Amino acid sequence: MRTVKELFAYVAGGCVGLLCLAGPLTAQPTVGVTESEIVIGSCSAQTGPSQKLGQQMFLGASTYIDTVNMAGGIHGRKIRLIKEDDGYDPAKAEECFKRLQSQKVFADAFFVGTPTAKKYVPLAEESKVPLVGLFTGAQLIYEPLHHYVFNIRASYFDETREQVDGLWRLGMKRVAVIRADDAFGDAVLLGVQTALKRYGTEPVAVASFPRETGNVEPAVMAVKAASPDAVILVGSYAPVADIIRRAHRSKWSPLFLTVSFVGTDEFIEEAKSDAEGTVITQVVPPWNLSAFYRTVGTYRGEMTKRNLQPGYVSLEGFVDAMVVVEALKRAGRDLTREKFIHALESMHDGIQGMDLGDKLKINFSPTSHKGFQGVFMTVVRGGSPVPVTDWSQVAKK
Repeated sequence: MRTVKELFAYVAGGCVGLLCLAGPLTAQPTVGVTESEIVIGSCSAQTGPSQKLGQQMFLGASTYIDTVNMAGGIHGRKIRLIKEDDGYDPAKAEECFKRLQSQKVFADAFFVGTPTAKKYVPLAEESKVPLVGLFTGAQLIYEPLHHYVFNIRASYFDETREQVDGLWRLGMKRVAVIRADDAFGDAVLLGVQTALKRYGTEPVAVASFPRETGNVEPAVMAVKAASPDAVILVGSYAPVADIIRRAHRSKWSPLFLTVSFVGTDEFIEEAKSDAEGTVITQVVPPWNLSAFYRTVGTYRGEMTKRNLQPGYVSLEGFVDAMVVVEALKRAGRDLTREKFIHALESMHDGIQGMDLGDKLKINFSPTSHKGFQGVFMTVVRGGSPVPVTDWSQVAKK
């Protein structure tokens, strides 16, 4: 037994109460971070009707991260990507998210889709795991502000506003919508309605089809009966291609438009000649304009090295990975999730080494977790998405 005098001496020597029993105090290690690696997890469609979207998104992201790892990583650490499949099915989202967390990821990134994002956003907030880069432009990602969720692309409100403004310039004022009956369809329809409201009108017809199915005929016939000038289609590549094929088969050819989520290259492959004339808004620059945008040139070069076919979805994944890597660099060697979030919020004027033109400069802040605002317009001509700068080019056959 120590005397009182000895105990006082012990305390004076720097050991106080129960703290002494635990040994010296050390900082708790950050989940998903070791001396040699940072673990990033991804849930997306790797199987099912929309699998090409998830596969291409992850391909683009992993291609950029591979180049970073080959160059030595970030502050001496390599990035390890974990890929899990949710089939673009909201019913599988929670389980997919749990599988990632069980593997001790530092952050999540490169997710795909609105119906699944509707599940993932609250899960990220609840678990306090950063989630960066979702292949969706739904408002639920941006509003209200979510502390742990950052999206890089422009919103569906941005895309549909560009579409409606362009249609108005062409004198096409009777606008209809055919949409998937899910959160994605809801999100784009709301964007169209909001854009049309600025002109004091609303869609002349709205019809829906069961998500991820080919049961589109009733929706096509219902909207055809309203004789619209233009029809905005909301779905992934397979059902959108099916809608246009059926419309053309029935001798109906309004101007068809769709948003970036369709998967432009996948849609053209699916629809073949029926894709001709379809207007598709994009949230990254056309991937064939490498001479104008340095980042697109870098992306094309890395894809060519690996004998991979470039495309819009993988380019978006590549750009999203650039943002994640830049944030990890800015957060420093002493990496924590809060430092990572603070680093993302510090990106006000773009990223060094990223050149996507004046339309696309990262502009995160503590009050906005939406990176890009810009939208690019393309129209399918001769089996390829052709960039257009003037809506009068869209009207030409």
